[in-house]
Amino acid sequence: MYLIPSESMEPALHGCTGCTGDRIVVDKVSYRFGDPESGDVVVFKGPPSWSEDYQSTRSSNVLLRGAENLGSLVGLVPPDENDLVKRVIAVGGQTVQCLPDDSAVMVDGKPLTEPYIDRAMPGNNSACQGKFFGPITVPEGNVWVMGDNRANSKDSRFHLDDELQGTIPLSDIIGKVRLIVLPPSRWGVVHAVDPQ
Repeated sequence: MYLIPSESMEPALHGCTGCTGDRIVVDKVSYRFGDPESGDVVVFKGPPSWSEDYQSTRSSNVLLRGAENLGSLVGLVPPDENDLVKRVIAVGGQTVQCLPDDSAVMVDGKPLTEPYIDRAMPGNNSACQGKFFGPITVPEGNVWVMGDNRANSKDSRFHLDDELQGTIPLSDIIGKVRLIVLPPSRWGVVHAVDPQ
C-alpha cells in the first residue's frame, strides 16, 4: 500500500494540502507478463535526477525509525524512498510533444483525449498545461509519464536534459495502481483510460 503525498495526480488520486492523502494498492505482478500501456497509472522508482531534492524523513531514533518502516508497509506513513505515481502517456517507439500551436498533448502526431484532467484546476486549462516540450521519441523499453494535475506535477516534462530525456525505464516501474483503499469515502478502482 502506498500513500499519495502530493496533488500531482488530482483529481484521480488525492494528496492535496488539507485533504487526506489516498492510500493505494499497487499490482506488482501484471507487468511481469506485459508492458505498461498508455493511460496506465503506475508507481515507479524516481531516477536519480528526479530524486535530487529527496531527503529521508525517518527519525534518527532506531525504535521510532523501525515503527515508521513498519507503518510504511501498511500505508500509514510514506515509504522512505522516492517512489512516484504518474500516468503513462507514451510508450517505447512513440513520439510525444506539446508545442505552442498544438491543440493538446500529441502522440505520434495525434491529439490525446484526456478526460482524467480537471480543466477547472488552476493552470490546467491550456493545451500543454504550462510547459511546452518535444518532440521526444520514447526509447524502446521506456515510457513517458505525466501527472494528471499538470500545473502541479514534476514529471517527464521537467527532466528533458536527463540522459533518457525524461523517460522512465520499464525496469524502474514497480507496478500498476489498481485500488484506492483509504480513506473509506474514496474507496474504488483506479481506471486506466487510454488517451490515444
